[in-house]
Amino acid sequence: MKVKRFFAPSMAQALRLVRDEMGSDAVILSNRRVDNGVEIVTALNYNEGEVRAQFGVPDPAALNSGRVAALQAEHHLRLEGELGRARSHIRDVRERATARQNPSVAAATPAAQPEPVAPAAPAAVDPVQPEAWAEMRAEIHSLRELLQGRASAPASSALSERVSLVEKRLQERLQDLGLSRELSGSLAGEHAQGRLDNSWKSALKGIATSLVAEGREWMDRGGIYAMVGATGAGKTTTLGKLAARYVLKYGADSVALITTDRYRVAAHEQLFVFGRILGVPVRVVDESNNLDSLLDELSDKRLVLIDTAGLNASDRGWQEQMDELASSRHPIQTYLLMAATSQARIMKSTWHLYKMMGLAGCVITKLDEALTVGEVLEFIMDSQLPMAYYTDGQKIPQDLHRAGAGALVKLAVRRLQALAETPPLLSKGA
Repeated sequence: MKVKRFFAPSMAQALRLVRDEMGSDAVILSNRRVDNGVEIVTALNYNEGEVRAQFGVPDPAALNSGRVAALQAEHHLRLEGELGRARSHIRDVRERATARQNPSVAAATPAAQPEPVAPAAPAAVDPVQPEAWAEMRAEIHSLRELLQGRASAPASSALSERVSLVEKRLQERLQDLGLSRELSGSLAGEHAQGRLDNSWKSALKGIATSLVAEGREWMDRGGIYAMVGATGAGKTTTLGKLAARYVLKYGADSVALITTDRYRVAAHEQLFVFGRILGVPVRVVDESNNLDSLLDELSDKRLVLIDTAGLNASDRGWQEQMDELASSRHPIQTYLLMAATSQARIMKSTWHLYKMMGLAGCVITKLDEALTVGEVLEFIMDSQLPMAYYTDGQKIPQDLHRAGAGALVKLAVRRLQALAETPPLLSKGA
């Protein structure tokens, strides 16, 4: 661990010095105002677990992370003071010895002019010189002990504490967010440094940078979009929200809806309700009308949204729908709708089932019903599907939102905070 102190007239200048000399990985242990500016003590490769072991305070309840960092800063300042005092004393002893051995050189130096009794000094050179060297040896020995003590404490604590406390606590918090044990451990190992709150922010930033969001909305760029996914993922409701949003912005003349669900009784009734309310045409793929013929009919529409049936992959109808989308001569962009309430394994298996379609991206639904959001974040990180939208309620179209990496991570943190504030349920016998 490398610890260093910086001085500057202002905090901004001090932070710039820290960044230029120690890089962006430096951890600020303490900062305070001093004469003519501020003082910052920083560290590289800071390990809170090692520092706790060094000062004998392993229990986080006894001393928080901020106070542990302050202890390390105070220790460094004391060490610097001792080092400075030792160096100054050695320099003074050396200068006195040189002055006694070379009186002519000392006389030429304004700061060391001889006193009236100086002629008697040469006779005292021999008895004084051994004492001077003894003082210097004592100071050097003290300096060596100080440095050895500083270096040995972290080394011994590193052997006794293999995994830093910050890394462990960060992994636990990431798991509470909803991430798997494996991903939480990987992120904790990558981002744990210094204080827990700084490591937490670094890990969240790392998650956000791993997510990909689309730049433009569907209604702004137009096109043909098909929504696929498991039963209950919210495909039809999401399609209605998208259509309503388009109508509010551009009008009903240039949008149309298509459903390929002719396998279930009255499956397309909800879509026809949306069509009547919004005043947009709705078409059904059936024995008389295949998908391409309907798209030819609706070629004058700027936006066409296609709903599909959420059938089991073993069902013959599922394969028919996928073949219709894949073999169309029209440029259909297929998006996977994933319910945030799904288990992590189901999300993964659903993605593997549909990725053969050449998915253009994903839409996350039912975020308002999910206990945690980490499962969704991990799914997007694994699949690397660009996020188009997310939904968090039944209101049309208010509960449809453009997906952004930062917004989704913030939502995950808010959900975690809300979960922490929720009192545990009492059993009936309590």
